[in-house]
Amino acid sequence: MAISRLCPNISSVGQIGACSRNGSNSGSGRPKVSPQLNRWSRARAVRSGQKLERSNLRSQPAAPNSPPRPVPLPVEADEGVSVDGADVRLAKSIYMVSDGTGWTAEHCINAALGQFDYCLVDRGCPVSTHLFSGIDDAEKLLEITKQAAKEGALLVYTLADPSLASAAKRACKLWGVPSTDVLGPITEAIASHLGVSPSGLPRGASGLPLSDDYFRRIEAVEFTIKQDDGASPQNLAKADIVLTGVSRTGKTPLSIYLAQKGYRVANVPIVMGVPMPKTLFEVDPMKVFGLTINPLVLQNIRRARTKTMGLSSDGRSNYSEMDYVREELEFARRLFAQNPLWPVIDVTGKAIEETAAVVLRLYHDRKQKCTMPRISKRY
Repeated sequence: MAISRLCPNISSVGQIGACSRNGSNSGSGRPKVSPQLNRWSRARAVRSGQKLERSNLRSQPAAPNSPPRPVPLPVEADEGVSVDGADVRLAKSIYMVSDGTGWTAEHCINAALGQFDYCLVDRGCPVSTHLFSGIDDAEKLLEITKQAAKEGALLVYTLADPSLASAAKRACKLWGVPSTDVLGPITEAIASHLGVSPSGLPRGASGLPLSDDYFRRIEAVEFTIKQDDGASPQNLAKADIVLTGVSRTGKTPLSIYLAQKGYRVANVPIVMGVPMPKTLFEVDPMKVFGLTINPLVLQNIRRARTKTMGLSSDGRSNYSEMDYVREELEFARRLFAQNPLWPVIDVTGKAIEETAAVVLRLYHDRKQKCTMPRISKRY
């Protein structure tokens, strides 16, 4: 009935399409997009910190008898727009300010935003993040705070310099900018616990001597690159961690991630018909970790890989065929069963950081000989 009121002369499906094209949205001329695809697209945009276009925001009609909305403070950026009587919210800004690289602030914000996926994606409350790193001057800090006040942004800062942190706190209070000091309370708590004063210098500040930890991480990255994909198996004993698994289980990116944390990592591929290096079974089994994955997920990854390499799916290789994938995973499972001291980590659906966290937890538990009860061999 709603359609007939808008287009009283409709007598066929074709006329419905013509009416919709000639209606209020005739300027767009775009076909209807699936709500699911629209939601995925918006999710990717939110994760990358992009501002969503107004046309991509899902309008939500106001509920009947709902209380009146509070009047927003006058800011430079719009709090929302009204489309056909429905309130559509624009991206809210979060400013991250640091006198160092901004790594801490950025990761804290990303971790916190992960708690609001249900809102960011499905409820139309997009967020736009802005990182300001290397802010070591009070004048620059005040300019950023003024801009945050104009945009109605939340300001999150990790300022190691106590004078800059105090200046940020005063400026935010003066201009009414909501703010959070991420680094200050933790630094004060540690200083009180240790009974010493903090240096007040950002991590990696110029003039500071390079620590042993820095050189250890550089050495670990160099070692890991040389040991990638089973290269130089005679050096496996020198590795802190050895990863093994079939192709496309994420051995290389996981190795590099762990190396950047200072661990010397070697990875050994499991390939049917190719004998495993003898040194893999001679090293300390407490530092060997097996990786496995769901066969369907692995097949999809391998298909994408073959397309990237320009290989046709109907070629001679059975690399991405399901029968071969299952057979290779079963071959790896038997190898893991023959070495029961190797923990097996299922990487299906896990980010590199999540898998690394499991590896490091098990690695340090074993190193410190923690006797925690283990429910299963697979993690």
